[in-house]
Amino acid sequence: MPSQPAKALETFTNPAPHRDYQIHMEVPEFSCLCPKTGQPDFAVLTLDYVPDKHCVELKSLKLYIWSFRDEGHFHEDVTNRILDDLVKATKPRFMRLTARFYVRGGIFTNVVAEHRKKDWQPTPRVDLAEFPGQSNTRG
Repeated sequence: MPSQPAKALETFTNPAPHRDYQIHMEVPEFSCLCPKTGQPDFAVLTLDYVPDKHCVELKSLKLYIWSFRDEGHFHEDVTNRILDDLVKATKPRFMRLTARFYVRGGIFTNVVAEHRKKDWQPTPRVDLAEFPGQSNTRG
């Protein structure tokens, strides 16, 4: 049976809850409808999070994102709604959702929404010195 869009987000147990680590996901084919005109809106979603006890399962995330295709949403609304649903499902230490919407009316819109668990502080990032002949490709 073919997959269908769904609002349910499934999780699995974080395999390394003893440390902070970042999960980075890109969703290049997000779509919903403009609530004013009914025209399609397209965006690239970027999800970055530091899990606590649970991680989001990818197939359920795909079906969840697909569920917005025929719904009308303002960019700000849909970005915050998706973040709220992901936070509710996974209860992460930190989560950031960036939605980069394609041009509408000559305007590109980027919406960035964040969640930080109370009292959580990120571990300091370690930048290792470059060795001769190597380039630092991290951004």
